[in-house]
Amino acid sequence: MASQKSFLKKNLSQPIIVVSGLPRSGTSMMMQMLEAGGIEIFSDHWREADEDNPKGYYEFERVQELDKQANKSWIGEVRGKAVKVVSQLLRELPQTYFYKLIFMNRELGEVVASQKKMLGRRGNADNESNDEKLRYLFEKHLHEIKYWLGQQAGFEVIEVEYGKVLNDSTGQSVRLRTFLETNLNLEKMAGVVDEKFYRNRSL
Repeated sequence: MASQKSFLKKNLSQPIIVVSGLPRSGTSMMMQMLEAGGIEIFSDHWREADEDNPKGYYEFERVQELDKQANKSWIGEVRGKAVKVVSQLLRELPQTYFYKLIFMNRELGEVVASQKKMLGRRGNADNESNDEKLRYLFEKHLHEIKYWLGQQAGFEVIEVEYGKVLNDSTGQSVRLRTFLETNLNLEKMAGVVDEKFYRNRSL
């Protein structure tokens, strides 16, 4: 697999930067940081900013239907740019490209609480949903997708903790610059992080 990864890197000089993770794990914040740092963002902003994401979602509509598309050649347009892909759809990315994946982690209790509040504001909340069951399903999914990523020659992965970004935005920006191997504006990246948006925090 190592030789295959070297082949992909050598033949695809511009990797596709993917920001992923569970919903409500900080993926939009990471996209904001990359944009501020100087990375071109691949987004059509079809999902507008709202109370849950005041600075926007940074999504690209066609990504949401990756599992339904027979022709995914458009993904080649993302080389050298950053795109947001929810972790449930990572397996749908074509294996013919090389990806640098930024995987956002957040404490699962916070993810569950944030997700339920967001759905509640939209009138889609399931009051009978079991937090422990949701947490179990998230844990199971994360275990499976991270194991899968570890077997893929076309992915290089860095895991980033949501809380650490909020507590040390400059330090985490330095990690990202090293991982992406590009000259990012660290001051601007750190400047977009706003701890006031750290809601549903675990005690």
